Amino acid sequence: MKKNFILNADDFGMSDAFNRAVLEGNTKGILTSASICANGEAFDSAIKEILPQCPTLSLGVHLNIIEGKSLTKCPLLTDKNGEFNNGYISMILKSFDIEFLEQVEKEFRAQIEKVLNVAKVDHIDSHVHTHAIPNIFKITAKLAKEYNIPYIRTQFEKPYITPVLKKHLNSKYPPNILKIILLNMFTILNKPVAKRYDLKFNDYLIGVGYTGMMDNKTIEYGLNALKKDCLVECLIHPCKFDKPSEDSHYFEYLATINEDLKEKITEFGFDMVNHSGVI
Repeated sequence: MKKNFILNADDFGMSDAFNRAVLEGNTKGILTSASICANGEAFDSAIKEILPQCPTLSLGVHLNIIEGKSLTKCPLLTDKNGEFNNGYISMILKSFDIEFLEQVEKEFRAQIEKVLNVAKVDHIDSHVHTHAIPNIFKITAKLAKEYNIPYIRTQFEKPYITPVLKKHLNSKYPPNILKIILLNMFTILNKPVAKRYDLKFNDYLIGVGYTGMMDNKTIEYGLNALKKDCLVECLIHPCKFDKPSEDSHYFEYLATINEDLKEKITEFGFDMVNHSGVI
């Protein structure tokens, strides 16, 4: 085994800003993979306009049952207008309800099939890590096997510190640490499930502890914390706005075209690959 690194853009197809970032990050930078939202407002544009220009881009299904409109009728997941209305804690609690899980599977099937009908897929993950919830992960792994999707994301992140004070003295960082604890626990339960379905998965994830604050430095320090051979996936949400703000995902887009980061990845001994390259 070697040290392999996948840089993946989540939320592909959610908006034109996400789509533009994926295009430039792949064609001009180090973005190797992207995960598309079947219910995203810019889904059609992503498929018809962006993917044909990105022949080396690995494509995944970004399952989404937490934001936007559903593709199916699933009243336990949505309001009366078909908008998803469950928070993460609510989903954890409902994940022991059989009827709820049946509706999750129904919606997941619809989203997977919508993507597979128009593109080749080699990995699967989810918006806001909803598929990491153990009972929902079981459904996701089962569907991945059924639809011949060979790779599923897991969420174990090795805690690390980036030496930028403002990334820690804010309202985002403490909840992110709690997310790491919860998702690391879930991953311990989920990896045996992935193995049972003979699915490939990452050893480590980067992008949880600094959610909402990702840039080239957070990626660099996350990789530097991993000394042994491993497969690490970094999730980002790159957007290319005409007028970026301090709170936007624009800095995640900049990371995809950052030459210093590219050099650091090589310096740390990582090979930049996509999901197709590790399955």
